Amino acid sequence: MFKIFLNGIFNENPIFRLALALCPSLAVSNTAFNGLGMGLCLLFVITSSNVIISAARNLIHPKIRVPAYLTIIAVLVTILEAFLHAYIPALHKSLGMFVALIVVFAIILARAEVFASKNKVTKSLMDGLGMGLGFTLAMVLLGVIREILGSRSIFGYNIMGHNFKPVLMMILSPGAFLLVGLLMGFFNWYERRFTKHLNIKK
Repeated sequence: MFKIFLNGIFNENPIFRLALALCPSLAVSNTAFNGLGMGLCLLFVITSSNVIISAARNLIHPKIRVPAYLTIIAVLVTILEAFLHAYIPALHKSLGMFVALIVVFAIILARAEVFASKNKVTKSLMDGLGMGLGFTLAMVLLGVIREILGSRSIFGYNIMGHNFKPVLMMILSPGAFLLVGLLMGFFNWYERRFTKHLNIKK
């Protein structure tokens, strides 16, 4: 069970390993705050949808499963958007339309189709938590690096001093695209080296 949870954090990380949900990773990871907020939003939606779809998998007719999944996800996103608008307006304003676009994020529908519709509630819960946390950690990592290099700060606090010249490209989408590619390459290299080390040891 714990292996399912860890799978989403590294082996099948939505951004760095599966290359899914790249749109928000490029658009709203310009600060650590936005990255954390977007990650927690997706964590709520993917975990809740996994649980609901798993619990109702025997009640959903196979021919209408995709519209049913989208309806469930849309209801959850509507609830989330109303909550953010009422209680965290600053985050709602920062994320903008990307909160509503969670409905069509490929990672959520993919986990519903590939995992939640075929497994029990407890396993689907762990899968949702793992995938959601993996996405959140990836978004925070991107946000921290981009904010430090592009704005000299982290979570809004200046940590680099005024002598450091910001790399403005890092707060723009091209900088995010380059950073995602570099991190993907790093994690792939690390996995190959780690696996090779284990094989030699055996």
